[in-house]
Amino acid sequence: MKWMNKAIVALACAGACGVGNLAWAKKYDAGASDTEVKIGNTMPYSGSASSFSAAGKVIGAYFQKVNETGGVNGRKLVWLSYDDQYSPPMTVEQTRKLVEKDQVLAIMGSLGTATNSAVYRYLNQKKVPQLFLLTGAPKFSDPKAYPYTTPFTPSFEFEGRVFANKIKSSNPNAKVAVLYQNDDMGKAYLEGLKSGLGSGQIVAEASYESSDPTVDSQIVKLKSSGADVFVSFSMPRAAAQAIKKVKDINWNVAEQYVASSSAYVKTVMEPAGPEAAKGVMSTIYFKDASDPRWANDAATHEFKTFMKKYLPSEDVSNSQTVLGYTMAQVMVHVVTAAGDELTRENILKQATSIRSLSLPMLLPGITMQTTAANYQLFDAFQLIQFDGKQFGPVGAPVRP
Repeated sequence: MKWMNKAIVALACAGACGVGNLAWAKKYDAGASDTEVKIGNTMPYSGSASSFSAAGKVIGAYFQKVNETGGVNGRKLVWLSYDDQYSPPMTVEQTRKLVEKDQVLAIMGSLGTATNSAVYRYLNQKKVPQLFLLTGAPKFSDPKAYPYTTPFTPSFEFEGRVFANKIKSSNPNAKVAVLYQNDDMGKAYLEGLKSGLGSGQIVAEASYESSDPTVDSQIVKLKSSGADVFVSFSMPRAAAQAIKKVKDINWNVAEQYVASSSAYVKTVMEPAGPEAAKGVMSTIYFKDASDPRWANDAATHEFKTFMKKYLPSEDVSNSQTVLGYTMAQVMVHVVTAAGDELTRENILKQATSIRSLSLPMLLPGITMQTTAANYQLFDAFQLIQFDGKQFGPVGAPVRP
């Protein structure tokens, strides 16, 4: 009788307590456990866009730093980053490996418009979060059609409109010539520029393929249009070639702009020639660790200390290092917010409900925020201009 009473009490407790425990139960999808969280990525560690690969290296190093201090909620972050050579077929192969063999919980930080275009439908069908992509193509910010895909890079279209507004304010009667990469990235930038300029202001357009060895012939053609403003929606190699060619053929434009994807001192402005690049404008939303303005900034000092310890061979003037650092921090924020409910659905929920997140290497006045209806991560851009040595701010941050 005593044994039966104890058993009844035990069963009753289990039933009553079980209801409460359900609220605290750990929930895992593939790629998560009590000990680890697997996060996947593709990055061009080789090929034409390899200059961008520093971001992937820094994300991995930052996760290592987090793991050395106990991980996130007691779990290690496992970073699986594969070389896709900036080739869409290779991106497909490596992404399938991450999902079907490695079984990652989520993919984040992958680079490129064409490369991510090759896999975003697949990842949405599989309901695998494809987060914080390094591309601003509008199709990667479509919560209704592709809810599992979110961008890191601000919208290319918005950046194009920012350039248009600056041109109209400083040179209302400008004749504009545009060079753009012949893909979704270049076309989205161009669409944003067109939407902001007056009818007929764009007097010439020229496209190039990412595989083209030079863009010299396109620049010669654009000069013949009589344009006095030149806008380049190009990747770094083509952007540097274009700036240099403008100088070489004595095209005396009043204003010159490059996409933020090419607003780099070491990989674009210096190869083009500092004098040729002087006056070039672009946009940015994070601090340049090599800029003397941030020499005494505590966050920049912390970033440099991190880089010296974990990636001493990487050049901190390469802005991809700051991007990787910031991307890693926002991903840690998402995993932390997910708590013990490490499901793909909850990871997506946390990534799309960020509230005024201010990270150390963002420019003052710029924060991150997302909603289920608006996946655009950044709330502002900063116009910048190259002075022959560094980029400096032009005016206050510009909001959509």
